Amino acid sequence: MRTGFSDLGHFSDVSLLLMLSLASGPKHGYAIIEDIARFSGTQVEPGSLYGALGRLEQKGWIEPLPAEERRRPYRLTPAGAAALRQQVATLQQIVATGVERLALA
Repeated sequence: MRTGFSDLGHFSDVSLLLMLSLASGPKHGYAIIEDIARFSGTQVEPGSLYGALGRLEQKGWIEPLPAEERRRPYRLTPAGAAALRQQVATLQQIVATGVERLALA
């Protein structure tokens, strides 16, 4: 029986992590992957990242910028920032509830 929590994996949503990365400024795909790994410890695969980029772009939450050489940067839109703020507030409530319930246990 293992005693560590690594078996649980990372609790992550690629779209959320991607939007959090872009909240600090425009980035291209590889820079997003590196930033997510740095701040969350989650390794996002390129296929997952580019799928999420497409979905977020369709929602109007991110937008592409003009290509820089062979790289296309993306940025968070005002609508994306509003959606991200709402999601972060929800996560803060979840964490607060977890902390409260663990204190009672």
